[in-house]
Amino acid sequence: MQNKVLIVDFGSQYTQLIARRIRELFIYCEISPFNNLPEDLNQYKAIVLSGSPFSVNQANSPEINLKIILGNIPVIAICYGAQLIAKSLNGKVENSNSREYGRANLSFIEKDCKLFHNIKINNQVWMSHGDTITTLPDGARVIASTDSVKNAAYSIDSLNLYALQFHPEVFHTDNGLKIFENFFIEELKFIKEWNPESFIDRTVKKLKSEILDEKVILGLSGGVDSSVAAVLLDRAIGKNLHCIFVNNGLLRKNEYDEVLNQYIGIGLNVKGVDASDQFISGLKGVIDPERKRKIIGNTFIDVFDEESKKISNAKWLAQGTIYPDVIESISVKGPSATIKSHHNVGGLPEKMNLKVIEPLRMLFKDEVRKIGNSLKMPQEILSRHPFPGPGLGIRILGEVDYESIGLIQEADKIYIDALKKWNLYNKIWQAGSILLPVKSVGVMGDERTYERCVALRAVVSTDGMTADWYEFSNDFLKEVSNNIINKVKGINRVVYDISSKPPATIEWE
Repeated sequence: MQNKVLIVDFGSQYTQLIARRIRELFIYCEISPFNNLPEDLNQYKAIVLSGSPFSVNQANSPEINLKIILGNIPVIAICYGAQLIAKSLNGKVENSNSREYGRANLSFIEKDCKLFHNIKINNQVWMSHGDTITTLPDGARVIASTDSVKNAAYSIDSLNLYALQFHPEVFHTDNGLKIFENFFIEELKFIKEWNPESFIDRTVKKLKSEILDEKVILGLSGGVDSSVAAVLLDRAIGKNLHCIFVNNGLLRKNEYDEVLNQYIGIGLNVKGVDASDQFISGLKGVIDPERKRKIIGNTFIDVFDEESKKISNAKWLAQGTIYPDVIESISVKGPSATIKSHHNVGGLPEKMNLKVIEPLRMLFKDEVRKIGNSLKMPQEILSRHPFPGPGLGIRILGEVDYESIGLIQEADKIYIDALKKWNLYNKIWQAGSILLPVKSVGVMGDERTYERCVALRAVVSTDGMTADWYEFSNDFLKEVSNNIINKVKGINRVVYDISSKPPATIEWE
């Protein structure tokens, strides 16, 4: 049995948050969908059963063989997981008037319960369940209640099981992390060994033994993930790593030269390829967003493949895949019907007949940044906002041409420079400018104008799955708007997007 946790995913929107919380305790964990569990469950020291959008009383609701887990491996079951266990052990789960959504407070906590050690009455928790456990399963006792739900949490000591109808993983539950700490650290004595330094040491050793003296090709994007992957590989195999940085002509102003010089400055073996004309000519006359994405993605594959052929005897293709990408591809719901086609290296391994290596595939975005910090990478790279693979191609609504690219690059530089000047850049998850396919009437001096409109977008988020718009001061918006309109000929109107995700997305296309 190893020092790691398995999270069984029944399709909950919060499953990744469970993993992030456990990782915050420096404990390694993995997520597996309920219908694709690892063969050897005994390798895990504990198991978490997630919530689900399903009801345990629905036909064809998700199930696992609980007999091979309960009594053999300590379990903490959350929401649907708690109800599934209750139903399987002769308890009763009903759709009743006791259902709760949103914030609630624990009106009862069993005095000697280890799970709630140092957590007080009236602690706020987050409920999200239509069903409720009306009769406890065999051998269970109540360990927490709310005013509305008596069986808010129960335990079965003989099975080393805790079950919660609320969600300790979400930020709305006060002391949720403490609940996990009580279970994993205090009760099960997990060792806190999942940290950046240990990850780097293990990964470098693994990369050396796996790759040996063979050559690896990596497509750099300028983003955090591919950059950290490159530095890790460089530490393991040095000049046997061949990086390619493609300019698709859709980057921010001066970004190609600035980022390329940064890569060279940190010692990477990198080649820059300016293929701007090839990308932009391929987009001529194209308006549909999905077609734009596919053209950009396919052009990238062609350019990257052509450059890769110049590197003789390469055996590996490295990618900056991170854990949310992995989870998406094996999720309970299955791969997305339309996978984001700006994940534009998707077709490369088959086309190039290379083995794939993904050194970051078990990390979340915030963990990738921590690894980069431990590798002493420049903050300019690590703090860079996420930027879509198609770049400005999906921030120019409508046809993409050199004129529209020039307009949005100028406006966007003014906006991003202002964020840095006002010390706002690092408070924001992602910011960008969008060139709208409309013109509006304006007045400049004594003349009427009929020019383009730019929308500004800025959101705060922890992982990009949900996001809220950032509330700028009027003075900031006034300064940015005035500077864009006064300095970028061709734009006479600036608006600010105040939509959150959901229902809106971060990008407009």
